[in-house]
Amino acid sequence: MRIHHLNCGCMCPVGGALFDGFSKGLTASLVCHCLLIETDNHGLVLVDTGFGTSDVLHPHRRLSRFFTVFNNIQFEERYTALAQVRQLGFAAEDVRHIVLTHLDFDHAGGLSDFPQAVVHVMQREIDAARSAGGFIGSKRYRGQQWAHGVNWQFYQAAGQPWHGFDAVRDLIGLPPEILLIPLAGHTQGHAGIAIDTGDSWLLHAGDAYFYRGEIGQRERSCTPGLRFYQTMMEADRRQRLENQRRLRDLSVDHRGEVRIFCSHDAVELDQLRAGAASGQG
Repeated sequence: MRIHHLNCGCMCPVGGALFDGFSKGLTASLVCHCLLIETDNHGLVLVDTGFGTSDVLHPHRRLSRFFTVFNNIQFEERYTALAQVRQLGFAAEDVRHIVLTHLDFDHAGGLSDFPQAVVHVMQREIDAARSAGGFIGSKRYRGQQWAHGVNWQFYQAAGQPWHGFDAVRDLIGLPPEILLIPLAGHTQGHAGIAIDTGDSWLLHAGDAYFYRGEIGQRERSCTPGLRFYQTMMEADRRQRLENQRRLRDLSVDHRGEVRIFCSHDAVELDQLRAGAASGQG
C-alpha cells in the first residue's frame, strides 16, 4: 500500500498560538488531515474527506454559519480531496471506499464528490447524526453532505483486540490491514482508523484529541483554544477523556510500533508528510 497524507481543509480561527501553538499572527492554522491509500486490489481508499466541492461553492447551503465563522474556514477548491485525487493522476471513480472517523461537517463534506464509493462508519455514529438535536448537534451534522444517497456500510463497536482497544476487523470490501477502532467521546460513534504499513501501524485518531502535546508523553499538554473546542464539542466527556488517556499510554508504551496522529494538527501533518517523502512514514 502507498499512503498519501492530504490536507482537505484549512481553518484559521482567531486566537493564533492559543489554538495551534505556533502561529505568530492573529489567526491559527488548523488542517483537515485525511489519508488516500492506494491498495493492491481494492482501489483507492479515503480516510475522511474534509470539505467537499459543494461546501466550497455553496458554504451557506451546506454548513452552519456558526462553525463557518467560528472556525474561519477557508473555502478553496484546491483543498478538496477530489482536487488532490485528480492532481495525483486519479479519477473520482477510482476512490472505491471511504472510511470515516465520524460524520462532523469537516470530515464528511467530500462524500458527495465520490458518489460511487462505499462509505464505512460506525452504526452508532449514523444513529447520532440522524437524531441530532440541540445547538451543537444540529450544526455539527449536516445531512446535506450525504443527501445525494450513500452506499453505507455500518459496524458495531465490538471486535478483536488491537493494542488493548477493541477493533472492528474484516471491513467489507477492504484489505485486512485497515481496521476501525471505536473511540467514542468526541461523538457517540467516533472511531480511529488503524493501518498496518508492514513494519508498523498508523493510527488516524480523528478528533479523539486535537493537539500534538496530548499524546507522546504521560502528562497531557493542550492549548487553551483547543481545550475549549474539545469541551464544547464532546458528546461524552468521560469516554472522551478515557480514550484520550488510553491513546496517550499507547503512544508512549508502543513508541516506534504505532504512529498516532489527529485530524487538525498542522505540525503532525507536516511531520508525516516529511516522513513519507523520506520513506519513513
